[in-house]
Amino acid sequence: MRRLTIGLALLAGLASWPWVGTQAVSAVKEPAGQDSSRGTNILIVGIDSRAGLSAAEKRRLHVGGQGCDCTDVMMLVHLSEDRRRASIVSIPRDSYVEYASADGATAPPRSGKINGAFKIGRGPLAVRTVEKVTGLHIDHYLETGFTGFEQAVNNLGGATVCTDKPLKDENSGLDITAGTHRLDGNGALRYARARHINRPGDLGRVRRQQRMLADMLARLTVQGALADPVSTAHTVRRLLKTVRTDERTGLGDLVGIGWSLGRLSADRTEFATVPITDFDHRVPGVGSTLIWHEDRSRALWNALRSDLPITGDIRILPVPETRAEANPAGIDVRVDDPTVAEALRRNKFVVTDTSASAPSVRPAGPPLITYPAGREAEASTLAAALPGSHLRAVSRHDAVLDVAVGSEPVVVKTVTYDRNVAEGAPVAADHLRCAGPA
Repeated sequence: MRRLTIGLALLAGLASWPWVGTQAVSAVKEPAGQDSSRGTNILIVGIDSRAGLSAAEKRRLHVGGQGCDCTDVMMLVHLSEDRRRASIVSIPRDSYVEYASADGATAPPRSGKINGAFKIGRGPLAVRTVEKVTGLHIDHYLETGFTGFEQAVNNLGGATVCTDKPLKDENSGLDITAGTHRLDGNGALRYARARHINRPGDLGRVRRQQRMLADMLARLTVQGALADPVSTAHTVRRLLKTVRTDERTGLGDLVGIGWSLGRLSADRTEFATVPITDFDHRVPGVGSTLIWHEDRSRALWNALRSDLPITGDIRILPVPETRAEANPAGIDVRVDDPTVAEALRRNKFVVTDTSASAPSVRPAGPPLITYPAGREAEASTLAAALPGSHLRAVSRHDAVLDVAVGSEPVVVKTVTYDRNVAEGAPVAADHLRCAGPA
């Protein structure tokens, strides 16, 4: 009887949601000068703070050192007005932006890493700063810390992650083998925080976070945890034990959001990272920061404001004709033909010409690329520059790729490496999820 009562109450509270044929109207006043946007925008942040953690908890969570009291993870979730699409955009923590003004502040606006807005003005300033730099209105705000994230993942049944090679990061404590793994909250926290593995930095990290979230949403959907208002309310109540919200976000709001997400197929859930133009912009007193790509990021926010999909839009992230999965400038290649070696060198590959020791008679066929196992991205990039070549993985510990030119004519194509495309391109969830359950 109690479950029926809860369900009826929630259905009544959700009666204004768009999927039942009416349009919800926000009662929250738009910030001055803020563009109105269709759909619903939710800002989700994870806080990097050691406040209140005992020495034992720091060791268990592997979060030693000094916390920045800032946002470590920031994701903007856009639910379309018809609730038939979700777009989830990661905002890298080192993005260099101008902060919104604090309440009552008369001093000129300050600039810094976007994660620092929280330290200055907590959640409200983090929200207003995201609104200022994106032009989007944030309707709801969710926040958690290290222990909250750990407990939330445990309360939701763990997280599934997959990797084609071992991942180890001494800073976060991550150490997993190649394959698919079901992680508890502690392991998921280490996975989400890892920044010092291939590929290093913010973009590689947020893509891994997106993969983990995509699999969690898929598993919750399959298990029926978001199948109806009652089961969704049960899931939300578990989440709210460790996640804080703003005053505008209640149980009914989160149930509506959760139910919407549970009704979406993987190809209707999109993930992206804000496009970057400078990955190491040095600012005195701030350090190394990220500068957003002006045109691409504007196209991304305009698409969300207009309630449009962000996948497949060349305005947001044009895909090169010959795409490189890895940066040629970081790929060491040995080539036994001087002409091919020079052409690859013009393509920015780091090339050693070994033609002096090449066989006098070339083997029949196209070029053969031999590469150390685990260097698939580099081998794929080299193969793109040498179309028609054959690939062969070998067991060895160096990082050099060898090209043996065969008897067939060789065409060297120009490949284009775009880090945004390689690590943060807009993509549907079905391209991020693990192939099978752990």
